[in-house]
Amino acid sequence: MGQNTLSAYAASSSSQEALQSSASGVGLNVVLVHGSFVDASSWSKVVALLQAQQYNALAVQIPLTSLADDIAVTRQALASISGPTILVGHSYAGMVITNAGTNVSNLIGLVYAAAYAPEQGESHNDLTAKFTPAPISKHVIPSYRSGFRWVDPPAFPPDFIQDVPLPVARVLAVSQKPFAPLCFSTPSGAPAWKQVPSWYLVSKNDRTINPDLERFMAKRIGATTIEIASSHASPVSHPEDVFQLILAASRKR
Repeated sequence: MGQNTLSAYAASSSSQEALQSSASGVGLNVVLVHGSFVDASSWSKVVALLQAQQYNALAVQIPLTSLADDIAVTRQALASISGPTILVGHSYAGMVITNAGTNVSNLIGLVYAAAYAPEQGESHNDLTAKFTPAPISKHVIPSYRSGFRWVDPPAFPPDFIQDVPLPVARVLAVSQKPFAPLCFSTPSGAPAWKQVPSWYLVSKNDRTINPDLERFMAKRIGATTIEIASSHASPVSHPEDVFQLILAASRKR
């Protein structure tokens, strides 16, 4: 599928319009996978919008212990449901959904929200190195959990989620889920985006992933693409836009 910029569509969308949409999610599963530094609760606003439209939403809690472990848990989640399914990943979880969705017979689409979209053999670190590193890269440090890393909490609000009220960002900063370095260094297997259509949301104000890297990945996988003025954490700060992109993907079934 060729790249199709939907910026105007995304900009004009609102949660109220989404809830009034004639499209129904009955019979359609949406499996959402969180990235590093957060957990499945980061999808809560998107899940609420999906449930209001009668989608069967499942936000997976991945362990962030290794890419292989995260893929395995996501595959278990996919195996637990039947019927047409859209798989959604934010940030690092793009690595996860790219692999977990491979050869899944009921998968009908992939949605990447400011997420990594690797080719076979590429790791998270390989992709990051293709462009100037984002500001947050200077602030990823050892966490309280031995062998695991996180974002230095004072750097979290300005570099991960600068578009929510500061008190909210500060709470998220000290609620981070640390990740193991294996998550970022392990190369990808065969990508699911070669088997099903994909959609991509670029966060234009991203300080965690270089937005030019996001554009590069979206173009390379042939994703239908939107760009929004968002921080990296679009599922939290712009859930309506993320929901609308999932809705667009569901209409292609």
